[in-house]
Amino acid sequence: MQFTIADTTLAVNVPHAAGLLSAVRERLALRQGFALATINLDHLVKLRSDPAFRAAYAAQDFVVADGNPIVWLSRLARRPVDLVPGSAMVAPLARLAAQAGVKIALLGSTQEALDAAAEALKLEVRGLDVALTIAPPMGFDPAGEEATRYLRMMETAGIGLCFLALGAPKQEILAARGRELAPHVGFASIGAGLDFLAGTQVRAPDWVQNMAMEWAWRMLGDPRRLVPRYWACAKLLPDEARKALALRNARKGGTAQNLL
Repeated sequence: MQFTIADTTLAVNVPHAAGLLSAVRERLALRQGFALATINLDHLVKLRSDPAFRAAYAAQDFVVADGNPIVWLSRLARRPVDLVPGSAMVAPLARLAAQAGVKIALLGSTQEALDAAAEALKLEVRGLDVALTIAPPMGFDPAGEEATRYLRMMETAGIGLCFLALGAPKQEILAARGRELAPHVGFASIGAGLDFLAGTQVRAPDWVQNMAMEWAWRMLGDPRRLVPRYWACAKLLPDEARKALALRNARKGGTAQNLL
């Protein structure tokens, strides 16, 4: 599944969780870094107006679908991908790090939340080495000198996997810089994933998630911030649906041409 925004084409290049875990397992075994982004409609809104965000997304090694609308659009285009929420992948990715014997870092949120998330992860994942926790100050600039210092610190410390919980676009921009400044570190942008582990944010119950209504659950909990965000996402859907149908029709045309 792909999205064309301005002059940039971005693709969901890992269609399911099993594929992601396999790719990450290989990178960790070889001590090779990577950048993982989890695309959703809010990202598509931001990507339209932010060239730096588009450049950062283009630098990601792995992109998965984090949001049911992305999955629905992929099915409309007949290029289906599975839902792979970043927050749900924290423990599985941490388990791979423990199995590979690599150290992990947690960056983002608050120090209190990071400490709680680290304890929760170590309880869930046997042998996990949480070697570094970094809670950046307010106003943190992922393109600034402090970010450079963090990235070099991780490379020097031998971190193999870093969970970034800064929110978009900061986490993806930092991950893209990390591919250059910390080439042996894998960066996974997981948004509120660490806050869910720490208990500072509560994820929707399973039955709400199964109904694909987690967005409504979150919006009711923080309407002032999320109503405008989701309204912007809703306005984007018709255009993205049109593009998905164009991809579907292009595929049909290509198949017909090949048969001739």
